[in-house]
Amino acid sequence: MFDDIGLNAKKAEAEDKSKQKELWDDPKKAEKVLKELKYWTDLEDVWKGLSAKAKDIEELGHMVEEGSTEANELETEFEQLENAYQKAHVKLLLSGPYDKRDAILVLSSGTGGVDAQDWTEMLLRMYLRYAEQQGWKTTVTEKTMGAEAGIKSATIEIKGMVAYGFLKGEHGVHRLVRLSPFNAKNLRQTSFALVEVLPIIPEDEGVEIDEKELRIDTYRSSGAGGQHVNTTDSAVRITHLPTGLVVTCQSERSQAQNKSQAMSVLKGRLTQKLLEEKKEKIEELKGGYREAAWGNQIRSYVFQPYTMVKDHRTDQETSQVQAVMDGDLDDFIEAYLLKSK
Repeated sequence: MFDDIGLNAKKAEAEDKSKQKELWDDPKKAEKVLKELKYWTDLEDVWKGLSAKAKDIEELGHMVEEGSTEANELETEFEQLENAYQKAHVKLLLSGPYDKRDAILVLSSGTGGVDAQDWTEMLLRMYLRYAEQQGWKTTVTEKTMGAEAGIKSATIEIKGMVAYGFLKGEHGVHRLVRLSPFNAKNLRQTSFALVEVLPIIPEDEGVEIDEKELRIDTYRSSGAGGQHVNTTDSAVRITHLPTGLVVTCQSERSQAQNKSQAMSVLKGRLTQKLLEEKKEKIEELKGGYREAAWGNQIRSYVFQPYTMVKDHRTDQETSQVQAVMDGDLDDFIEAYLLKSK
């Protein structure tokens, strides 16, 4: 069973890496390899449990009467087993070069004024809840408050095995439709926010960044309403001159720490840019390339006049809007990974 799904091979590869003598010369690399080995070992345990459960259900299925209470209970158990199988199977699909990396999420408000800023803050809460449910560690490294409500932007660092692999499908434009609480007439309002998902790349890997191509500005960190939260120029803004990409960080007290965080985000953005350019070239050859514009939202969240969340790439949808906003994203993430395998 395990050979069929490729789990044995993946675990064996991780075990071989962990046995290399020179591995322990690099503690960071060793930690990464041991994390990967634990990931595959834990997944193997899950598969063994599912296999045993499937065998039990099959045996009991021959012993119960069709239409009986026991048969109905067995059917419910089988449905639960199917769901658990799909969740475990999805983890085997994460074979991209950066799928097992930690991730950075950058949220930016788009068209829609105050509603868009409020929407961006709602998405921030949604992703923090989702990460918490996965047992991942999160740090909000940058947050720019809106003048009236919500946030203009935010950056979250998410540390957890396969965080990038699971979240990469969230990259894109998210659309909100609701009756605006910021409009005196309570009119229907459509708002947009952009979610960027970037892999965290170690300094010695991935895209090389020439410091000569950077403009680094420092300024005082500020909180809500523009008030200064410290008296030193610890906040950092880095501009990558060849691409025009701009990254800011003001969450740490030290300028050096903020610079390090900002460089991590910049490296992730440049890596993501290269991945997207490669994908766009392939799509152009296929005749399916579409510009990444605000009209090309990946998912819509409708609060009024009815409730629905729909992913436009997979057609996955639910009427349980509040559950989704509370971080219940599993069905959407799994549907995307299964479709893009």
